[in-house]
Amino acid sequence: MNGLVLPGLVMVLAILFAAVVVTTRLPRAGMLMSALASALALLLGLLHALGGADAVRLALPLGMPGHASVLALDGVASFFLVLVGLLATAAATACLENHGKAIATLPALPAFLAGMMLTVLAGDGITLLVGFELMSIASFTLVVTAYHDGAVRSAGLLYLGMAGLGAVCLVAVVAVLGDADFTVIRAHPPQGWRAVAVLVLVLIGAGSKAGLAPLHIWLPAAHAAAPGPVSALMSGAMTSVALYVLIRVLFDLAGAGQPAWWALPLLLMGAAGAVIGALRANMEDDVKAVLACSTVENIGLIAIGLGLAFAARAADLPSLAGLAFGAALLHIMGHGVFKALLFLAAGAVQYGAGSRLLGRLGGLIHTMPVTALAMMLGAACLAGLPPSVGFAGEWLLLQSVLAAARQGGLGPQILVCVLAAAMALATALAAAAAVRLVGVALLGRPRTPQAAASVEAGLPMRWAMVGLGFVCGLIGLFPSMVLALARPALRQVSVGLMDGRSGVLMVTPLLDAPGYAPLAVMGLIALGMLLIAVLLRLRAGPGLRMGPAWDCGFGAPPPWLPNGDPLTQYGGGSFAQPLRRALGTALLAAHEQVSLREPGDVRPARIGVGLRD
Repeated sequence: MNGLVLPGLVMVLAILFAAVVVTTRLPRAGMLMSALASALALLLGLLHALGGADAVRLALPLGMPGHASVLALDGVASFFLVLVGLLATAAATACLENHGKAIATLPALPAFLAGMMLTVLAGDGITLLVGFELMSIASFTLVVTAYHDGAVRSAGLLYLGMAGLGAVCLVAVVAVLGDADFTVIRAHPPQGWRAVAVLVLVLIGAGSKAGLAPLHIWLPAAHAAAPGPVSALMSGAMTSVALYVLIRVLFDLAGAGQPAWWALPLLLMGAAGAVIGALRANMEDDVKAVLACSTVENIGLIAIGLGLAFAARAADLPSLAGLAFGAALLHIMGHGVFKALLFLAAGAVQYGAGSRLLGRLGGLIHTMPVTALAMMLGAACLAGLPPSVGFAGEWLLLQSVLAAARQGGLGPQILVCVLAAAMALATALAAAAAVRLVGVALLGRPRTPQAAASVEAGLPMRWAMVGLGFVCGLIGLFPSMVLALARPALRQVSVGLMDGRSGVLMVTPLLDAPGYAPLAVMGLIALGMLLIAVLLRLRAGPGLRMGPAWDCGFGAPPPWLPNGDPLTQYGGGSFAQPLRRALGTALLAAHEQVSLREPGDVRPARIGVGLRD
């Protein structure tokens, strides 16, 4: 069966490139071709991973003169191919929606999908560069051509500049490694100054695309500016592909003999990104900007896991290395799925309610129930609530950090304590951002007539959201499925396996430590909610009456507006003010500008908030 996987994936790439042409004339047909090709890639990736993920290679008579392009599939590649295939299927399906017509008319979308898959399937440096740059150019095109707006063009140009920097660094990585074929590079990994150059260049080249701090400056603006399905792919899939490149170079091609200090940049950049991204997610008023900043936070958490895995492998601690690397892969999969779900829901809100600003939304749970439920499920994952997939990944990452605290001397232990504190702060801030997002956008009363008259997303968009929501719930209840899918990847990069620590119903970080049983947690939560419902039912007397909604935060209603002015509700700025004043000034240079009225001026006073990128 493994011998047929790569020819099948070549057919997938051919269909996607054909869809580029078809989309120019028949947008819906092109999107349907893209969805079917992506579903086939997902199926082939699953079959290869579950079949043992034996390394297979295929040389194609394409590429530079005298150099055949090599496609390869192994344990690491099959794991990421499953994620890319899943999210590509959902995004292409969502683009069949009527309000996605602006996206479907762009042939860059199937090219974007082909670029990500080609990067994952690359078996040599030249093919990897071609796929990575095709992914970058196609996503840039999707950002700047979907909407004709000055802010969008500025975001696209910043993205293009960072993509150019990343391209230069990755070209230099391939040049320093010496041979384009990955098999030859593995046999002769870089040493000395060449190894250090590879580390620095790949951190800049792939780290900038993934959104590692401080190279994340382009990400919030570009991901927020893109249309909903494109944002879903950029935050869920493209950042994961960039992490794949980083894993491929640092863990695989560079060899297992590199020193432990290589983990230090990943740990420091990850901790900074986790805190800054989560804090800024509480400052933004744009729904998609909130989600984009949370991407920076989650990429930071994943980088901490990868850094711990690298340090543990260098110190010959296979149990800890397997735990940290498995936790990072679990969170990569979970974050990719729930972040794509949130961005699809945000896109549906933008079209259905006419705005994506928190200050112009409210009450959407009544008019857009499917979208609201999808956003609430994604927000639960973002907040790390059990038994969501977000909790599973973050819990396992934290367990790996706590296990690392038992190793090494005083210096490494202090560093691990700082990492644990940063992760705890980032997780708390992410939970606050999720509560703010749901409370302001979905609950309360509509703040504008457009929000009051919002309409639910169409059938294709709902299919995509329901599908991703189902996968979120499945992974949250059975995280061991992802860890089983990641087993070939752990074996390939020479870290320890999680054999005996990952069962069907429970995940145990260490053999002598208590585990996490999502189904049991789900049962306890359901039992608690049932008891609360029964108690409320029993305590309710026969004279139970329905009263008006709690009006805290509403101004005194005038006679012609008996229900009060919805704009006086707590909004995004209200929730963000304490954090902005306590932490935002120091970490993000946040500032407030108050414009008072002059005598006789009938214009209202204004308060403006600024953030530093």
